[in-house]
Amino acid sequence: MPKHGKKYQEASKLVDRQQLYEPSEAFALLKQTATAKFDETVEVAVKLGVDPRHADQQVRGTVVLPNGTGKTRRVLVFTKGEKITEAEEAGADFVGGEDLVEKIQGGWLDFDVAIATPDMMGVVGKLGRILGPRGLMPNPKTGTITMDLARAIKEVKAGKIEFRVDKTSIVHAPIGKISFATEKLQENFQALIDALIRAKPAAAKGQYLKSITLSLTMGPGIKVNPLRATK
Repeated sequence: MPKHGKKYQEASKLVDRQQLYEPSEAFALLKQTATAKFDETVEVAVKLGVDPRHADQQVRGTVVLPNGTGKTRRVLVFTKGEKITEAEEAGADFVGGEDLVEKIQGGWLDFDVAIATPDMMGVVGKLGRILGPRGLMPNPKTGTITMDLARAIKEVKAGKIEFRVDKTSIVHAPIGKISFATEKLQENFQALIDALIRAKPAAAKGQYLKSITLSLTMGPGIKVNPLRATK
């Protein structure tokens, strides 16, 4: 039996697996491979020339996609006192302290991003084993431990995403929906690539962007020429 359905196989025929496409060609082709009945997410996978086993070759950061992700993200904020009002006015979906910690310990995880003020980390630390493996633990490196709650919340709502190299040296990130105009997808793609380049470790040697692949939730991978992905 085939691993993929008929629509996937038809879409795959449009893609030359051996070719490295120009970014503009890749996005035009991506539109042609959209066969699902829902608004598919556009994913980017970037193979980096780093060895993530070494601490000095970790690649992690955030970037605000200029055209958003196409997904409404639910933001939870751990804070207290006057900061509660600031978080609520900035558009946080859930705001609290010990009450939210207990709720999460009870199995509730109905949110996409967690932000905390520094004075709450003693309490939030109890959730390390729950939030850590899911990538939801507040972290100063990603701007999710901060006193500037209004800015952090607005950035997330506007399309801020986190990226992190995995153990196979690949960064996976969503850059929008296939319903986006091609120009908007390319702008988001460029913002991610620029952010990855800025995050390049000093210890990384040789070619940094080794390969780039675009794909849809239900579609085949399209290889982008990494030498043409930078401005």
